[in-house]
Amino acid sequence: MNKRTKEGNPVNKNELISAIAKEADVTKEVAHRTLDATIDAISGALKKGDSVTLVGFGSFQVRQRAERDGRNPKTGEKMKIKASKSPAFKAGKLLKDAVN
Repeated sequence: MNKRTKEGNPVNKNELISAIAKEADVTKEVAHRTLDATIDAISGALKKGDSVTLVGFGSFQVRQRAERDGRNPKTGEKMKIKASKSPAFKAGKLLKDAVN
């Protein structure tokens, strides 16, 4: 069940696959494999520490998060949150222009 947002309805993976199939004039099976391969390639590059740039669309990269102090939400007890890596996306100019 999709939640209605102010801007419109969220698009799930199956709806995205249907849109890709229609736009590229391919079967849904081909669109599904293509989308999965794209996600796997981006994930693999990020896992190796590389960034992925799709000119005009945006770039994916891994950002380092430093160790920090936090609180346990249940008990309020202070705790250390370990340093971690976090995937990040920065929209490119064409994507920004498309949504404005």
